Amino acid sequence: MPDLSFFIGKGGVGKTTVSAAYAVREALRHPRRKVLLISTDPAHSLGDVFELKLPARPTRIKLPKAARLDVWQIDAAAQFRKFLKPYREVMLDLLENGTIFSRAELEPLLDTTMPGMAEISALLAIHELLQAGEYDRVVVDTAPLGHTLRLFELPQHFRQFLHFLDLAGSRDQWLAQRFGGSGRISQEFVAEWDRMAAELVQALTGPTAELVLVTSAETFSLNEAARARAQLRDSGLEVRAIVLNRVVRTASKCGRCGPRAARTKRALAFLKKSFARTPVHLAEDPGQPILGAAMLGQFGAHVFDDKKFQVSARAARSGRVRMKSAPWPAVGAPLAFTLGKGGVGKTTISAALAFRERKTHPKSAVTVCSTDPAPSLDDVFQAEIGPEPRSVLNDKGLRALELDSTAEFRAWAGQMKDKIDNAFTSGARGGVHVDLTFDRQVFSSLLDIVPPGVDEIFAIFRILDLLEGGRGTVIIDMAPTGHALELLRTPERMLEWTRLLLKSLAAHRTLPLAQDAAVEIATLGQRLRELSRRLQDAKATRVACVLLPEPLAVRETERLLAALKQMKSPARSIFINRVAQERPDCPRCARAAGWQQKQLAALAKKYPKKSLYLVEDFGGEVAGCKALTEFTQRLWQLA
Repeated sequence: MPDLSFFIGKGGVGKTTVSAAYAVREALRHPRRKVLLISTDPAHSLGDVFELKLPARPTRIKLPKAARLDVWQIDAAAQFRKFLKPYREVMLDLLENGTIFSRAELEPLLDTTMPGMAEISALLAIHELLQAGEYDRVVVDTAPLGHTLRLFELPQHFRQFLHFLDLAGSRDQWLAQRFGGSGRISQEFVAEWDRMAAELVQALTGPTAELVLVTSAETFSLNEAARARAQLRDSGLEVRAIVLNRVVRTASKCGRCGPRAARTKRALAFLKKSFARTPVHLAEDPGQPILGAAMLGQFGAHVFDDKKFQVSARAARSGRVRMKSAPWPAVGAPLAFTLGKGGVGKTTISAALAFRERKTHPKSAVTVCSTDPAPSLDDVFQAEIGPEPRSVLNDKGLRALELDSTAEFRAWAGQMKDKIDNAFTSGARGGVHVDLTFDRQVFSSLLDIVPPGVDEIFAIFRILDLLEGGRGTVIIDMAPTGHALELLRTPERMLEWTRLLLKSLAAHRTLPLAQDAAVEIATLGQRLRELSRRLQDAKATRVACVLLPEPLAVRETERLLAALKQMKSPARSIFINRVAQERPDCPRCARAAGWQQKQLAALAKKYPKKSLYLVEDFGGEVAGCKALTEFTQRLWQLA
């Protein structure tokens, strides 16, 4: 079995760069071993960090010393189809015989890219690699932390899904036992899938697997790292090493680097206390992006072998862009979304937009909702934010909430089970269908599963609820790019599910439960159609993108903007966060400013018709009323 290294952490802390650097270093140190670097993030950036256009298959990276490193950006839909192909016909037969759905109705669901497919496909790819044994080490660049935690929980959920399939396929046996006759359905593939799930659990928790937590010195990142450790332990997983990224080790007279050195010192004390006996590797911020295999190899030696990193002579030079002071823009619509790569400051910008909206329109209520499974609104508002809206910053008109989609799903599933039990108890006396007992078992088994993509689905439900009143403004602080796009595509996909659910209830339409559920599902379908319409209506919905003036963030944002345009939900505003001023007396800051100016010039040239807002580097976390007040007093616009 190959060695497995998972690099995990909050979005934007540098997982892709650090995992790529580690993979290059491993390949160079052990040229006789085959190393594979894979990305499970649906918003892939491995190609960007290697400065290559990567196909959706393992691709060899050119390295010296005949070192062997392959890189693979997983195509989730293609990987899922590949996995299903040998089981497709058997699975369709099983579900067609075990449920009331026809083959024609089930096939579109197997062909549709559904929420959660990225995580499922990642596990399928990892299992395939374990079975093939072609590589000696597999390094995994994971999605941002919230969705990675879902990935580690999937094997158990997968086994619950297998139980549902096993039950659904046994209708013939169930009827035969009760009414005579015989019936058999081959379910060998269910047993095969169960073995796969067991092998995945063993691989993820075994001695050859290691979790490397990447974090930065910012309080938000450290708090999330501590929360993640507790959740990982619940799944039997332990963090084996930590990389503290973008550190500044020595203080200087630079007004920006001095405070950063102090934050590094505090971060090390925090990690020593919270992660006792866990090795910590320091990755210094050189003031420039780490791009290309050669630089990644040097950076890997710096981080994991404590070697000095030689700053590249490669620099980014360009004239300073023209900009002008600007007020913070009004949201201008009942519904707004903020999207972007992990760690670019979406939560801060969302909070700032809400804060300014309340200041300029004090009679209008504003609600900020986070759909990220690893949210940080509580850090920004310095209050405990939960799944129900609560007032923040001593302002009754400003409310915030963070979704707990898994908890909401379990609560909903519990209510549905109670309704089914009550309907069965009362209906049994009325001579209902003879197979209702079996259907009850099937539905109960299905409700035990926490489905992949539950975040996107229940986020849509909550957004619909927030819009129901029709008053005030709702600002959605989205999950990082890949999963945010999945959420925006979810309403159309869910409409297909509502049609199948309505048909499933038709067989028992004489039951009050089925009648009530049919009305509820039909109403949901109407609401979903209304939300789909809103998402394509510029007057009803505003979309803003947030990014940093750095190569990886700019390239991911370009792909995001193209996807939004294709979905007919284009972004009108772009917030470029943490823009630094050039400081010639500090080499690190001068290099960073040079690279930023180059990215700003490229953005101004590529998007001349969009509103490009520049947000100055605040020098620390934006938390609390005083910080938000100061933060929202400064804004520039590219001229």
